[in-house]
Amino acid sequence: MGEIPERSLFRHPVLEKALVSYFEIVKAVRTGSLSQFQTTLSKHSAQFEADKTYTLIVRLRQNVIKTGIRRLSLSYSRISLRDICLKLHLDSEEDAEYIVGKAIRDGVIEGRIVHEKGWMECTSQKDGYGPEVSEAFARRIGFCLQLHNESIKAMRYPLNAHRKELAAAEGAREREKELAKEIQGGELDDDTMGGPEGF
Repeated sequence: MGEIPERSLFRHPVLEKALVSYFEIVKAVRTGSLSQFQTTLSKHSAQFEADKTYTLIVRLRQNVIKTGIRRLSLSYSRISLRDICLKLHLDSEEDAEYIVGKAIRDGVIEGRIVHEKGWMECTSQKDGYGPEVSEAFARRIGFCLQLHNESIKAMRYPLNAHRKELAAAEGAREREKELAKEIQGGELDDDTMGGPEGF
């Protein structure tokens, strides 16, 4: 389908003003918006003719349509030709059918046209949710659940472990109270306090 220039080219200080109209064309081609392409083409047609690039830019219309069809095929697993016609601003459903058929034949999209029902079915969507993908998701989910369960187990405290700590803290408080009473009462002498002799 061709290469779209990098945005940095359009932001270069020397080229920025001269390439404004071309940048708008590039945005239309990149987004696949045929209406934006047509309005930009009509708005800047004088400049394109002066640059002798008008016929080249008119040929980009097919790339805009292909980009739009590719975006639709990625968004929808099935879409009617009428909706394609409305979304891409095409003239008729026959045009939409011809363009979609050509895009399928050129390999732009993977799909098929169901003529009886008047829609396009995209096969690339179905490949994205096959059994191998669901198995990969199941493995990932299983790993996350196992990690969660192990984390919960690691955070658990043994039952009544806090009561032992509370009893030990309570015993320490009682000893401190008794020690304070003995100090106040003068019952402790220097030998029991562990002080040096002779003082």
